[in-house]
Amino acid sequence: MSNTKSNPAPEQERRDEESSGPGAAGARLSTAPREETEAGLPAMGVIGWARWFWRQLTSMRVALILLFLLSLGAIPGSLIPQNSVDEMKVEAFKKAHTTLTPLYEKLQFFDVYSSVWFSAIYILLFVSLIGCIVPRTGQFVGQLRSRPPGAPKRLTRLPAYTTWRTEADPEQVHEAALAIIRKRRYRVHTVNGAVAAEKGYLREAGNLIFHVSLIVMLVAFACGQLFKSEGGKLIVEGDGFSNTLTQYDDFKSGSLFDNDSLAPFSFTLDKFTGTYERRGPQRGTPRTYEAHVTYAEGAYGKPKKTVIRVNEPLVIGSTKVYLNAHGYAPVVSVKDGKGKEVYRNAVPLLPIDNNVTSTGAIKVLDGYRDKNGKKTQLGFQAFFVPTFAGSGKGTMFSQFPAADFPVLALNGYHGYLGVDSGLAQNVYQLDKTKMTEFKDADGKQLKQRLLVGETMKLPDGAGSITFEGLQEWASFQITEQPASGWALGGSVAAIAGLAGSLFIQRRRVWVRAVRGADGVTVVEMAGLGRSESAKLPEELADLAVELVASAPPAPEPGTDADPESESEPASGSGSGTDPDAGPESDSDAVEESSEDPAEGAEK
Repeated sequence: MSNTKSNPAPEQERRDEESSGPGAAGARLSTAPREETEAGLPAMGVIGWARWFWRQLTSMRVALILLFLLSLGAIPGSLIPQNSVDEMKVEAFKKAHTTLTPLYEKLQFFDVYSSVWFSAIYILLFVSLIGCIVPRTGQFVGQLRSRPPGAPKRLTRLPAYTTWRTEADPEQVHEAALAIIRKRRYRVHTVNGAVAAEKGYLREAGNLIFHVSLIVMLVAFACGQLFKSEGGKLIVEGDGFSNTLTQYDDFKSGSLFDNDSLAPFSFTLDKFTGTYERRGPQRGTPRTYEAHVTYAEGAYGKPKKTVIRVNEPLVIGSTKVYLNAHGYAPVVSVKDGKGKEVYRNAVPLLPIDNNVTSTGAIKVLDGYRDKNGKKTQLGFQAFFVPTFAGSGKGTMFSQFPAADFPVLALNGYHGYLGVDSGLAQNVYQLDKTKMTEFKDADGKQLKQRLLVGETMKLPDGAGSITFEGLQEWASFQITEQPASGWALGGSVAAIAGLAGSLFIQRRRVWVRAVRGADGVTVVEMAGLGRSESAKLPEELADLAVELVASAPPAPEPGTDADPESESEPASGSGSGTDPDAGPESDSDAVEESSEDPAEGAEK
């Protein structure tokens, strides 16, 4: 009787649903996924989140993203002037782009390679590569120590397959297969009555070399930035340079560089030689830039002569001296009103165009007195052209970079130059705030164009300035950047490793010979590539042709033995496949998952 009793609870629930309308029933019938509450999810905890972050950081996807971001972050460093390269260009850029400058300063675009965001990308990429290489190296060592896996149960399911019948014994077939495949530099052994072989381990070695090379390049780049030194020096013919900090016109170094570690050497610019194309559409193009120098290593080194050319630096230990630029230095002499020479020097002027039209300033600081005997200072704005085009209106420009017809244009000032005011001043510019210009007899600004040997007289017996001659100057960059050889070696190794990982194909071959019920041996050969390769069937066919010579095909039952008709084994993808075979079970699959992860599954 108890089985026939009705339970009032379900009946009551049904009435409640009907009374509540379609909302409650519709909620039960809804196909929308049930919302999980946060309380129902397992908490990862600090360790769980750390493991998740580490797995993401050491994945191939994140490493590629970081590498892309690093290359993307280097773009502003190549397009925007950098403080580490040329502060003057940075200041000029700021003056020309007043709107963009505040934004660029906040984004650290003027110091890209030492910025917080670039350093963060750099360090994360470094950690990602290390976290990838360490476990992968262990896997690769395990693969080198292991043997190729045994043959799967059904070779017919592999992409490259061939089979034939032979009267040779299975042991003879296996021995012949071992010899042939080993001759092709496969790692080969016999397991479970079949020959298993594998080749192409250098593919993974190429991957590891590529990643290790990236780390070497990153470390070399970091060392080069931390311990580097770089300075510039402009030298006029006949002058010299000693590699001490006070001798540089400008000097920059890494944060860990020791100034006492500068290499001890010196050199003198004996002569600068520059030749230019004289005719044709490339007229004026430089053909030869050579700085003839005499240098000595150490304090008491023997003087040696050499020639520094563009891209052919003078190498002294780990220091390189590059030829950067060239220009002209007019030799001028200044006399006071009594005819006493108070200044004589070669004054370097800066080129402003490809024809070496140059500008600069001549500053006479000491020794000059005016007609009343009062000490004062002189300043001259200088404009020089090595090849003058002739008289005309407007500003003169040079027609050719060689000194064929040099002309020096001057206009003078007297007063206070402000050099000793404590404020930095450009040696190629004249501060005229406390200077008074000389006037000619008509009350106009005193200015004159001078040929070599000509003199400009200053008014009211103030003296004179003479264009005595012409010398040339060369600008040198002296750099010391450690680990540059490591960076070069790392880049070459990275290219070699990448080429190996792209072109070396890892593949496996199996040969199985089993005696059939009729006493004839059935030979099966199959190949599997760890990556897609169109050459795998061809390689398997070549191996099969060699093996056929040792295990010739047997005649089919009921036919005459004809070696000609049986000379070629059937080969190709899927030949010999059992049409009634169902889906392959896990035990029948090629034992890839139990041996190694599929190619490309790991970084």
